[in-house]
Amino acid sequence: MNSNLKVLFFVLIMGMITSGLILGMDVLTKDRIEANELAETKSTILDAYGVSYTFSNIHDVFDNNVETIKVDHQGETYTFYIDKNTGAISYEFLGNGLWGPISGIITLNSSFDTIERITVLVQQETPGLGGIVAERSFLDQFPGVKMVPELLIIKDSSPNRENEVDSITGATGTSNAFMNLMNTSYQAHKSAWDNR
Repeated sequence: MNSNLKVLFFVLIMGMITSGLILGMDVLTKDRIEANELAETKSTILDAYGVSYTFSNIHDVFDNNVETIKVDHQGETYTFYIDKNTGAISYEFLGNGLWGPISGIITLNSSFDTIERITVLVQQETPGLGGIVAERSFLDQFPGVKMVPELLIIKDSSPNRENEVDSITGATGTSNAFMNLMNTSYQAHKSAWDNR
């Protein structure tokens, strides 16, 4: 019995030490993680606007080239990023994919109706199938596509109308979820933008 108590005591001590180390690392890295996420958002927006930067000057370049507007609308706060040179407007989107959340940044023209660029930052779709939703090969078909009356992601390979793009082959569920996410996010942000 004495031997079992020693093992139990050892396991408890090691568990407390390990938990303390994990909590300590979380506290030590939390600010760095938030700074990296902010830099990723800023770099994605600057890339959409075609603005050059380095990671040592990204915050200054962002402040000089991008105006940030927050709009309170129907109990929510919406954040918009406006290119000071072209008037292009970016916002972050977040919603459900087929297997988990999908988030990223969409950039629209100054009329708020035509896509200039989409970047997916987070997704949990099936690698090689739905995971293609974050790849440039899929996202590069969106520039110039209209968001009105609504964005359509279709299986048909015939020439697309001005609001249509081709779906991901073998990932109809992810394509439909992404389409619904983009349309829902657009409608909410458009309403907030029009009522600012």
